[in-house]
Amino acid sequence: MKTTFNSEARRRPVNLTLNEELVVQVRGLTNNLSGVVESLLVDYVEHERQLRAARAGALAATVDMWNAFNARHGSFADEYSTL
Repeated sequence: MKTTFNSEARRRPVNLTLNEELVVQVRGLTNNLSGVVESLLVDYVEHERQLRAARAGALAATVDMWNAFNARHGSFADEYSTL
């Protein structure tokens, strides 16, 4: 996966409220909870960026299609407009 942030950036403490039982289970699997959370956040950010790019692409395609239709056939409003 492509890293979309500076992995060498300064670390900053933040407050998180997490389910205590889940934290106990994670601590049994890793000693680096911060690293796990950071890795999950990287995946989340990348996933959201891809979704937003896909939505923007779909919107642009829809606008292009509508503009082409309008250029070919004109506006529906032209038949009814009194302006």
